Amino acid sequence: MPTKRDYYEILGAAKSATLDEIKKAYRNLALQHHPDRVPHEKKKEAEEKFKEISEAYAVLSDSQKRALYDQYGHSGIDQRYAYEDIFKGADFGSIFGDMKDSGFGGSIFEEVFGDMGFDVFGSSGGGKRERARRGRDLQIEIDITLQEAYSGAEKTITVPRYELCSTCQGSGAKPGAKKNTCPQCKGNGQVVMSSGFFQIRQTCPKCRGAGYTISQICSSCNGEGRARVTRKIEVKIPAGVDTGSSLRVRGEGEAGTQGHGDLYVLINVLPHSEFERHNNDVLSQASINLTTALLGGEIEVDTLDQKVRMKIPQGTQPGKIFRLKEKGMVDLHGYARGDQLVRVNVEIPKDLNSQEKNLIEEFASLRGEFSGERQSFSEKVKKAFR
Repeated sequence: MPTKRDYYEILGAAKSATLDEIKKAYRNLALQHHPDRVPHEKKKEAEEKFKEISEAYAVLSDSQKRALYDQYGHSGIDQRYAYEDIFKGADFGSIFGDMKDSGFGGSIFEEVFGDMGFDVFGSSGGGKRERARRGRDLQIEIDITLQEAYSGAEKTITVPRYELCSTCQGSGAKPGAKKNTCPQCKGNGQVVMSSGFFQIRQTCPKCRGAGYTISQICSSCNGEGRARVTRKIEVKIPAGVDTGSSLRVRGEGEAGTQGHGDLYVLINVLPHSEFERHNNDVLSQASINLTTALLGGEIEVDTLDQKVRMKIPQGTQPGKIFRLKEKGMVDLHGYARGDQLVRVNVEIPKDLNSQEKNLIEEFASLRGEFSGERQSFSEKVKKAFR
């Protein structure tokens, strides 16, 4: 079993920290590691971090638990409290009560701790523990063209998912069927497993946490409480996305008794035959004739949304790259738009007629490049060694 980190170290707080300082440290870390605020691929890591900082706060914000921890360390807490009991009495309300607009709702602890099989912040009293759960998040990949990434697009995607059964509304029971108190957990929805000093409350395996059993199951869903359906969902692709971008569509995941999960759309931008993307810049090729390269001129160039005129200065060399400002991709974070880089290729004629050859030779003679008849390579070598 890995060694637990020091609670003060986890929160970045001094051992002499006041309660307000403990709260402030936890609030800042909770905002930073909230699972809804990180990329989808890092969500599991964020959930583990969220659990760790929440456990540290639950102990250090409680004077009795903190004193026990200061004296005996983790062993004092572990021997005195079952894991879920560490969180009871912790004042999370004052931390998150005003943070609904920041993405913190009442379900955040259910999402993070719910898979552990116990009600972390429930009361210690009896009563039914049927727990409302948010539905599972889904992930789907889609392909888009470079033009769609450039200008943004609306796509219709097909998503298979589970939704609450319309007949039983997720209960799994036939409408009107009697609900009986679960004989194993006595209606609590949880059972307590004891081992030495430890007591772990887990979801009841018989009623699956509902606290009751049903006399007749729903025939529409065979008691599952949900049915698999396929939905068509409209997704807005913002301009500037790239391969690996992830779009979150709230409420379009699977259904739970407390609402739908979210849908994460992973973007794959297909290669383009004429344009090559480099971050927010795009690279293209353009060919010019020898005359334009020598004398300069103006050519027409394709961009991702239109044709533009581009000036070619005289004496342009093959491979020269020109920059078309802000003809590249939109930046998703609001920075300046990228540019289009145009690499120029000079077309050298292969089929010169005699008159053209004479003119070229005359041109070369004027520039002192050669005089008289052109010599072969072997003749040049013989002349060099005479």
